[in-house]
Amino acid sequence: MKILFLSAELAPLAKEGGLGDVAGALPKALADLGVDITIFLPFYGSIDVKKYPAKKICRIKIPINIGRKTATVWQTKLPKINIPVYLIKHNYFKSKLIYTDERIFKKNKYTRGMEDIKRFAFFDSACLEAARALKFKPDVIHANDWHTALITTLLKQKENGFFSQTKVLYTIHNLANQGIAEPEIVGFSKLDSDLPIVKADLKNGDINFMVQGILNGDLISTVSKNYAKEITASFYGAGLDKIIKKRRKDLYGILNGIDTDFFNPETDKYIKQKYSIKSLDKKAENKLALQKRLGLPQNKNIALIGIVSRLVWQKGFELITEEFGKLDCQFAILGTGQPQYEKHFKELAKKYPDKFSAQITFDAELAQQIYAGADIFLMPSRFEPCGLGQMIAMRYGAIPIVRATGGLADTVNNKVGFCFKEFSRAALRRTVKKALNVYYNQPQKWRELQKNGMKKDFSWNKSAKEYLKLYKKLCR
Repeated sequence: MKILFLSAELAPLAKEGGLGDVAGALPKALADLGVDITIFLPFYGSIDVKKYPAKKICRIKIPINIGRKTATVWQTKLPKINIPVYLIKHNYFKSKLIYTDERIFKKNKYTRGMEDIKRFAFFDSACLEAARALKFKPDVIHANDWHTALITTLLKQKENGFFSQTKVLYTIHNLANQGIAEPEIVGFSKLDSDLPIVKADLKNGDINFMVQGILNGDLISTVSKNYAKEITASFYGAGLDKIIKKRRKDLYGILNGIDTDFFNPETDKYIKQKYSIKSLDKKAENKLALQKRLGLPQNKNIALIGIVSRLVWQKGFELITEEFGKLDCQFAILGTGQPQYEKHFKELAKKYPDKFSAQITFDAELAQQIYAGADIFLMPSRFEPCGLGQMIAMRYGAIPIVRATGGLADTVNNKVGFCFKEFSRAALRRTVKKALNVYYNQPQKWRELQKNGMKKDFSWNKSAKEYLKLYKKLCR
């Protein structure tokens, strides 16, 4: 069975968010199960060719606009594993940014400017031409999120007989990011406007890449069982719940995993003191080191709450108000995002310098130190398709406080952490106070929560087996 895995991100070569982590880890786990897997990725200007040497393989011509555009195909591989990675090189991807357009949030969904739409439409067409040039005929194409959704439509066009036996698994990582394009994309991508799904989409005045993927994919998956249920309801469906309901029988939820070799407090090179489930007392040394680095009062006994996240509307951080500055705890916040949330946390840190530290940046080393130093990890999300932070936190013995939505509800229960359902400041504050009460007054119960979380298996092995089942289902 040959699998072609398509993604806009791939850790460690090019990553902005969780999609990159998934694309970097899932293929490895699948390869360990004996799957013959190949990855296609844009050749971004940010890819370090010294770390990841690439060899030019061939030139291809992509049918775009009037005529064809030329691109080149380069080959590299994932570190420490022999999975071929083919990079599509063209001026569209010369920027060091993975995404070049600003996202705009409207009507419960994100849209983008046309530049990124065109870049990824080009990538999808180029992937098919590259596969033809390489004489690589996959049994299954695994397309991820809106960036690669158009491949499902392109495969239905008459000239794509080379892929007549190829099936598509389309995975939704975040339904809010849909890839909404103006009608000109039909001509740009040489889409067949007579295809029923293209016709239907155009009636709405645009082409929605996510809709194309959902309706044209042979099977659909998303990144947790609970999120697969949620997106059939209007509150979580981001305007696509009725469309998703049409494919309900073909929709599966498979929880993401984490890289348990990298996220390992016993071997983590970025933390002050390594520790394990058998030496949890040593974790306190990481708290003291973190407090010192962030300029917070050093006190191993005070509860430290960590946040490592994109600071965006989805994550619900407006629930953290000035009232939290009166609680008997500290907050270590790391992330970047929308200006109003960055400003909000900066102001809290200025008003309560002994309680809040707001690091408005991306720092992978500091992220590890927060997981290792925090007692509690906070995720009050409006919605969360899967979430990786809560899994990483449990791996490091930090107790998650989460809103019971999506993958957070699938992974956190009262044996490993604290959940609240209502999206409100009062509900979050009650839950934080409940957790602090256990931390300060019930140390045995707290230690039990820590150990239960650290024992959980969040490796990719289980998830990869679930994906393999779907590939086999497609190939019957």
